[in-house]
Amino acid sequence: MPHLRLHPAIDEIPAPDWDALAGGQPTLSHAYLSALEASGCVSPRTGWTPRHAALWEGDTLLAVMPLYLKTHSYGEYVFDWAWAEAYQRHGLDYYPKWLAAVPFTPVPGQRVAGRDEASRRLLIQAVREEVERSGASSLHILFPDADEAGWMQAAGMEIRHGVQFHWHNSGYRDFDDFLAHLAQPKRKKIRQERRKVAEAGVVFRILRGADIGPEEWAFFHACYSLTYAEHRSTPYLSRAFFEDFGRRSPDACVLMIAERAGSPIAASFFLRDEATLYGRYWGAIEFIPCLHFEACYYQAIDYAIRAGLQHFEGGAQGEHKLSRGLEPVRTTSAHWIADPRFRDAVARFLAQERGGMETYLDELSERLPFRDKG
Repeated sequence: MPHLRLHPAIDEIPAPDWDALAGGQPTLSHAYLSALEASGCVSPRTGWTPRHAALWEGDTLLAVMPLYLKTHSYGEYVFDWAWAEAYQRHGLDYYPKWLAAVPFTPVPGQRVAGRDEASRRLLIQAVREEVERSGASSLHILFPDADEAGWMQAAGMEIRHGVQFHWHNSGYRDFDDFLAHLAQPKRKKIRQERRKVAEAGVVFRILRGADIGPEEWAFFHACYSLTYAEHRSTPYLSRAFFEDFGRRSPDACVLMIAERAGSPIAASFFLRDEATLYGRYWGAIEFIPCLHFEACYYQAIDYAIRAGLQHFEGGAQGEHKLSRGLEPVRTTSAHWIADPRFRDAVARFLAQERGGMETYLDELSERLPFRDKG
């Protein structure tokens, strides 16, 4: 008989068993989640207490879900601060809450990995029931794929929609071929932005896997930390995490370093699999006009075309990505609130929000920069 077990560390679950279910997405890999825990980025101290859900039948692993007890809502990219404040105003505790997600990573994809659909559905239901028994305020599952969202809704969860911007490869021969498919004003703007960076004497060095050494990791992390400092914030991820994951899964890491006169001035970090490049983090030690667009978007699109990748995910938020060839994509999250009064209020709010999101997506689609898409 299948039964649910909650694991306080990802390393309690054998990596080959987890990865056999999780497929090839790098952020759902055992190595990624283990590096987060080994580096201390994910721990009770940082407000992320692992309780990974696994459906076992004897010694056979049937399904898994990355699951955490959270004491805050940072690092999630789906915002529920208003819900937490409402709980507090009524003298109730919103935290700890249960969260099924990849920490600090708004990459849509499978959140419940399993041998078959029946096992995945059973795990979702078992986790929802476990959260109810625990007395916690809520369960949230972030950025699941479309099939899973339907199963979560069937398990009594409310669905929330958001938007990201992704680039899709339409068989482009090279970057110029991609530009040729854009409307003339957008094409001109991108060329002007790229020209500014080139005229500033900036060139890029692209490294993957084992080619990324300690010196490159150190420089990238310094840049990454500066980006957070500029927003008066603290970076979620340590240099130890990047180096550890780079050792465990070298082929998943892509580092693009901008150099001028032989010296590095900026860096952007990406993950990749066989089909997709995932934009993650960037930073610069000096300001150069349009360098952000070049380092985070144009170099990424160029790389994806040359590598034969089908998609480039530009990360969370940012309408400015639309004019640079990325298209709006609906994202999903699922939420279960324990208190019936708040559950009804959240359901009404989300129904209204979904209507607004559909209108917003329609408006974005009308602004697509492609010649053949209006």
